[in-house]
Amino acid sequence: MGYTRWSDDAYSNLKDSRTNSSVDDIFTNNKSGRAADAMLPAGVQFRESRDSDIHPDSLSIAVFLDVTGSMGRIPEILVREKLGSLMNTLISHGVLHPQILFGGIGDHLSDQYPLQIGQFESGTEELDKWLTEIFLEGGGGGQNRESYLLAWLFAARHTSSDCFEKRGQKGFLFTIGDESNWDKLEKKRLIKIMGYPEAVDLTDKQLLEEVQRSYHVFHIHINEASYKNDPVVLGYWRAMLGERLIVLDDYNAIAETIAATVAVIHGVELQDILSSFDNQTAGTVGSALIHIGHSAIVPTDQKKGLISRIFKL
Repeated sequence: MGYTRWSDDAYSNLKDSRTNSSVDDIFTNNKSGRAADAMLPAGVQFRESRDSDIHPDSLSIAVFLDVTGSMGRIPEILVREKLGSLMNTLISHGVLHPQILFGGIGDHLSDQYPLQIGQFESGTEELDKWLTEIFLEGGGGGQNRESYLLAWLFAARHTSSDCFEKRGQKGFLFTIGDESNWDKLEKKRLIKIMGYPEAVDLTDKQLLEEVQRSYHVFHIHINEASYKNDPVVLGYWRAMLGERLIVLDDYNAIAETIAATVAVIHGVELQDILSSFDNQTAGTVGSALIHIGHSAIVPTDQKKGLISRIFKL
């Protein structure tokens, strides 16, 4: 997938066409109350990110959005306003051939559709298609945990990317939400959700180790809702990811935060990226990426080493 180009004009037209649209008009599967068949993971062998004539140096970026409760506002803002910021920030800072997969995450113990997965895409209409195909189930179990580890499972075992397989270059995986993670996937749930004929229990630590072989893994904690500065939630993510936990105080800056993270790991000075944002966005992103921000004052020939130490690349 990912054989088409990003177009600002096409995205502007899409945004203008939705000025008066409701959330359910945009995310049309909300009206039917079920996920699209094309988004369901059962039986999927691979989602592929491939090089092409127009994208000879593709980079796979998987973005899994929490679609429980209040987190549904993030897919909406991406569609209405921020998809352009995500793509343009990446491209203008040297990530010329991003291929983005959007997915949805819920609670595998209580939701009907705890995992939804799109395709890796680069073009405007295709990115919009898979983003708006997500069903905003709005569930969750009320136990301060969601099933972000399903994203790790899918990326580790069911994606295939030229950036890694041809060039040894890891892709990027972001989970986004405001709660902690379940620590285990039971075999009976794996059989039901993934369509596996048989399975064994898997832990969060097993899956994280597995997915980190081919992806730089980050979690963006939306630090605005019930679990703002929650020591249990943040403690879990810090124990699992260390400095790869990104605490974001304003969800409106989600697109810029994702793009800036990718660009910095690819060697761009954080301050150069922040200077392309308005003051409010720059302050929010700079605060969220403060550990990366420290590398901006290091000489260029030393910066790569510092980033590697920070993120254990």
